[in-house]
Amino acid sequence: MSFTVRQASIHDLDLVAPLFDAYRQFYGQPADLPLARRFLQERFQHHESLLFLALDAEGEGAGFVQLYPSFSSVSAARTYLLNDLFVTPPARRHGVGATLMHEAMDYARAAGAVRMSLSTAHSNEPAQRLYASLGWIPDRQFREYTIAL
Repeated sequence: MSFTVRQASIHDLDLVAPLFDAYRQFYGQPADLPLARRFLQERFQHHESLLFLALDAEGEGAGFVQLYPSFSSVSAARTYLLNDLFVTPPARRHGVGATLMHEAMDYARAAGAVRMSLSTAHSNEPAQRLYASLGWIPDRQFREYTIAL
């Protein structure tokens, strides 16, 4: 499978929104393309995230990765949260996910980030294998907590 990866912009909403909607459905959310489009549009408009888009040979979306900038107070440096990675079923096992991950890591390094972090479902073993193959290490030092608001 032939594909290219590039940084997406607000002009790519029609390509990215269906991928983002499918990503949300993968995690058990109901289909809602208008919500997906609106959410992404707000991130682009407010420069709150970076999104890299994989396109197949026909120019259709094959996957994306989305980064949220953050900071480490202890390191006094920039970090990135790799919050979303999605590859369409036909594009899986063709290197799209790994290429998207490399693009994200290269971007973060070039931006001077000292670290990237991500989380995934305990049941998402294919993603866990990908992350491990790229050198990501499960955190054993800190316990993550969340609270619904």
